[in-house]
Amino acid sequence: MIRHNPRITVAVHTRTVYTGTVKNITLSADSDLIEKARQVAKSERKTLNAAFREWLESYARRKGDVDAYRALMRRLSHIDAGRKFTREEMNER
Repeated sequence: MIRHNPRITVAVHTRTVYTGTVKNITLSADSDLIEKARQVAKSERKTLNAAFREWLESYARRKGDVDAYRALMRRLSHIDAGRKFTREEMNER
């Protein structure tokens, strides 16, 4: 299946591997950017595909991080410092 947007073309294919089902996607990006990313991945001794999978996992987890942060703020909402602090006070070390 190919989905086309004026800015991005994505082709999605599904295949089964030993670890389960994965989807292959094709992304469009500036060729210089791809080459720079490939060089960074190479310097980290990984493929661009592996680096992208790591980024994708991190990106997908952010929603959980936001939910955890909001839950923490709700649990701490009863705490009151009694006054507002100045910028200088907040940045004191």
